[in-house]
Amino acid sequence: MRDFRKLQVWEKAHQLTLAVYKATTTFPQTELYGLISQTRRACASIPANIAEGCGRATEMELARFMHIAAGSASELEYHLLLAHDLGFLPAAIYTDLHNNVTEIKRMLTSFTQKLKADR
Repeated sequence: MRDFRKLQVWEKAHQLTLAVYKATTTFPQTELYGLISQTRRACASIPANIAEGCGRATEMELARFMHIAAGSASELEYHLLLAHDLGFLPAAIYTDLHNNVTEIKRMLTSFTQKLKADR
């Protein structure tokens, strides 16, 4: 069992979640149960799955949850693009959030590959 708080990828995902919550406060209220909810849920799922994986007994289980977190990151990537294209996210904020998601996806891939190589 690992302490998820010690993983750099979890910390980056947690900071991204805080930033996404802040960014989505400016979305139209008509999107409260649509894009706001979906974007926040996808984002929060990334560090949540990392944390859950760290609580599992084997490296294989941990790797499975890293894959799930990566899937949530891809979902978030699309929600951010949609929000930008709809004019809800200014270009600078979109670029920053997108770059962070891309970095987290790379980190998750590297971590998963390391877990599989260590078996």
